[in-house]
Amino acid sequence: MIDNVRNFCIIAHVDHGKSTLADRMLQMTGTIADRDMTEQVLDSMDLEREKGVTIKASAVRMGYQAGDGRQYWLNLIDTPGHVDFNYEVSRALNACEGALLVVDATQGIEAQTLANLYLALEANLTIIPVINKIDLDSAQTEAVAEDLHNLLGTPMDQILQISAKQGLNVDRVLQAIVDLIPPPTGEDDLPLEALIFDSHYDSYKGVVAYVRVFNGSITRENHLLMMSTKVKTLPVEIGYFAPDLRPIRTLKAGDVGYIATGLKTVSECRVGDTVTNATGGVEHPLPGYRQAKPMVFAGIYPTEGEDYADLRDALEKLQLNDASLTFEPETSEALNFGFRCGFLGLFHMEIIQERLEREYDMDVVFTAPSVEYQIKLQNGESLRISSPAGLPDESLIDQILEPWMDLTIFTPTEYYGVVMELVTRKRGTFIAQEYPSPNRVQIEFEIPLSELIIDFFDQLKSGTRGYASMDYQFKEYRPENLVKLEILVNGEPVDALTAIVHKNDAYHKGQALVSRLKELIPRQLFTIPVQAYAQGRVISRANVKALRKDVLSKCYGGDITRKKKLLEKQKKGKRRMKMVGNVEIPQDAFMAILRLDKS
Repeated sequence: MIDNVRNFCIIAHVDHGKSTLADRMLQMTGTIADRDMTEQVLDSMDLEREKGVTIKASAVRMGYQAGDGRQYWLNLIDTPGHVDFNYEVSRALNACEGALLVVDATQGIEAQTLANLYLALEANLTIIPVINKIDLDSAQTEAVAEDLHNLLGTPMDQILQISAKQGLNVDRVLQAIVDLIPPPTGEDDLPLEALIFDSHYDSYKGVVAYVRVFNGSITRENHLLMMSTKVKTLPVEIGYFAPDLRPIRTLKAGDVGYIATGLKTVSECRVGDTVTNATGGVEHPLPGYRQAKPMVFAGIYPTEGEDYADLRDALEKLQLNDASLTFEPETSEALNFGFRCGFLGLFHMEIIQERLEREYDMDVVFTAPSVEYQIKLQNGESLRISSPAGLPDESLIDQILEPWMDLTIFTPTEYYGVVMELVTRKRGTFIAQEYPSPNRVQIEFEIPLSELIIDFFDQLKSGTRGYASMDYQFKEYRPENLVKLEILVNGEPVDALTAIVHKNDAYHKGQALVSRLKELIPRQLFTIPVQAYAQGRVISRANVKALRKDVLSKCYGGDITRKKKLLEKQKKGKRRMKMVGNVEIPQDAFMAILRLDKS
């Protein structure tokens, strides 16, 4: 019965107790036996548990006996909790009719809470506000309830106050889901229309698509069509999540479940795509689908050259589960063979780096992240580059356009000046501000993505003692006065240290980078010049001093010409050594760009 189904999700800022609340619900509905219970059941990756943030969306069906004595099926769609996975969150929200808005009683409303709330309101979801962690001594339950009342207009006495860890009032949340969230609509006898809100790769069943069925029904006999990729398949298995995979015969309108497609790569079965019947299906896909577009790019190189093939295999396996990861081969004079990888954001890059090291035991070097620039050439052509080393000669370039973001920062009012100074230093511009509560301010900025990805979040957190939170999304490409900053070590350009910077910052960044490299590059028996080069000239230089050998130690007494002769001989030897000498650049040097602001 479709009237007994409720599809909902939980939206919250990182570490506000979303996964803990999901755990309590699973326990209270008997979906998971107490003996099988672990913390953060739906966060299956070790990384998710350590970082306290959901990286991969998941879903689970719970049976709940409501106060009216009827049995209800509650489908919880767990969403990723980080701004990098914003698109996946929007798809998961579109698969629901309602959302629990969970706010930490000690932290209050934060940027990510608001960002996901606006996405939920755009999707016309019923919002149920919930204040969590009311058992803590530092909880400011009344103040947070007032903020939620001002934000949503919900009467204060109807805002649920719970402690997910203790299980306090969680039964009221389950009852509110049944009472307030409308049942799904849809007809079983219409052509099939199902939304893929996530997927993962299974070595036995192929790609397992997580779907919400809007109309029609799915059985194992149905030939299915993925509408954006035009791939046809016959399901290997269909079922629902409990939270492990439970096969059933039919998924009907309103249901949330999975289709084991048998497909070999996640890219054939993309998040946001519409599944329909291969014959007699719907003509138009569900709205909102777009391909995941990488925003941040970095080079990944094995520390040992012979590990190149292993690194390619590891990236291919990661891509099976994560279609938003892109990579292509790249060579660097300094680091040899590697790959240019595209990520959704800096957090996504960090996750991939950790997974490569932990799951595949790879020892890799990541170059400093960069963004994708649009280049307009003098001859009217345009091209996109994701690596600064790929920038054409300056004489051929008409304009360089860089991506700009809409940035929202949520902070206590006492850190207003700190935030303003940080954003201004990073070339951001102020747009608007508002005060959702007396002691908190929400400030809107526009800022270049290249400034945002390097160290911005760390500086924001340290400058505001961890109280500020931020959210950002792509706005547009804008022409800027940008130049290529190259670093020459011993007269040779090091492509992995090349950066694209604003013309006004080129001198300072070049000088800072040269000073940092002077400390990091080990001394040789000859002097090594380190130079920063931009706009056809050297803008900064430092020398890594030579290790000296005292050739005069055995020359005591006698004529001065003997000493001069020995020094001249040494000078010739050093010159020859410099011509054939190979300067080893340590790994720290490639991340020096990231730490320029700290020097």
